[in-house]
Amino acid sequence: MKIICVGRNYADHAKELQNDVPTVPVIFMKPKTALLLPEKPLYYPEFTDDLQYECEVVVKICKNGKHIQEKFAHKYYDQVSLGIDFTARDMQRDQQKKGLPWEIAKAFDGSAAIGDFVPITVETQVSNLAFQLKLNGETVQDGHTRHMIFSVDRVIAYVSQFFTMHIGDLIYTGTPAGVGKVKPEDKLEGYLQGNKVLDVMIK
Repeated sequence: MKIICVGRNYADHAKELQNDVPTVPVIFMKPKTALLLPEKPLYYPEFTDDLQYECEVVVKICKNGKHIQEKFAHKYYDQVSLGIDFTARDMQRDQQKKGLPWEIAKAFDGSAAIGDFVPITVETQVSNLAFQLKLNGETVQDGHTRHMIFSVDRVIAYVSQFFTMHIGDLIYTGTPAGVGKVKPEDKLEGYLQGNKVLDVMIK
């Protein structure tokens, strides 16, 4: 099982971090040890002083494939949820300044929280989903998949040029603006189309 993540897939988020808006998908990966299952807490890592949330729509791959054409990509996923790409922002910035890879800031244990998956239906088309993240009851991120720079199907077509898609792989599709810090005892709740699918406590 692979966790494939898309960076800078919402223009407003790229701008808030003072990054250029990409012209092709920005891809990075997390190991399966990064997966934080539903209802499990995240223990604040000792190696960072700036742990940040990034709420994202996540799709689950349901069919093996490689070199998938964009027009057929919708056949390769059938469930959707919300996830949080937790980021040690201070470590990421330090690695970026040195021109080094920043997996240690993005791929650590528990850094990929995942919510409960729901089937994709006519009512839950991934191209037309609203989602929100609440921090201690206050909405901090309010996104919509129509604002993605690269659609889910475009991402799958791009990624599958390089990596074979396997059943069970997860694609974290990018975060909108509003990312921010968390601290111990914070509670994060994710809502997809108004329905709560994600719940994470920081310990």
